[in-house]
Amino acid sequence: MKSRNVILLILFILFIDQAFKFYIKTHFFIGHEVKVLGLNWFRLHFVENEGMAWGWKMGGEWGKVALTLFRLVAVIAGVFIIRDFIRKKYHAGFIYCSALIFAGALGNLIDSMFYGILFNESDPYMQNVAYFLPKAGGYASFLHGKVVDMLYFPLITNMHYPSWFPFWGGEEFEFFRPVFNIADASISIGVIAILIFQNKFFKKHEEQLQPVNREIEIDDKVQVVE
Repeated sequence: MKSRNVILLILFILFIDQAFKFYIKTHFFIGHEVKVLGLNWFRLHFVENEGMAWGWKMGGEWGKVALTLFRLVAVIAGVFIIRDFIRKKYHAGFIYCSALIFAGALGNLIDSMFYGILFNESDPYMQNVAYFLPKAGGYASFLHGKVVDMLYFPLITNMHYPSWFPFWGGEEFEFFRPVFNIADASISIGVIAILIFQNKFFKKHEEQLQPVNREIEIDDKVQVVE
């Protein structure tokens, strides 16, 4: 496993993620939705969130800053962790999955750290398209940017939970509801792949760590065991 391959994968995911976000941010207004190739189940739907992946939130301004700083620490630590995986010759698949998770975390971190100062506000009521490096300044300060999401796959719609269903009885049912981005998808693919192939990934590494006992015959009477 070469470090160069891992770096190229991370840069590729990061480029696709940021290019897609830049396009959506500068061509869509909040809530703007288009069907990809006319498909009902694949849409681009522009939303922004202040929290974690898949639109989850962490309360208040301090929660936003704390989450961004946590991401920053995790990304910095991730550099050394992945380098250690390569040095210790972990399974290539595991290293690539770790790189996917790292790239996704870095992609969303860039949004949180810089988008507030790089773009003006995308107002859902004004339905305005944001500008890059606006003269009047960005919509927020450093560390207060919002994460751009756009991928929407409503595979099942226009259905309702049965009336007897606990908590959500009679309410509308939709699958798949979350709106996400390339970075979120990269993290999810990396985590899911590790869970599915963990026996293969870690079995090989454990075998590599096991000491090898070999007998080297010196003569008919003496043997040295390494």
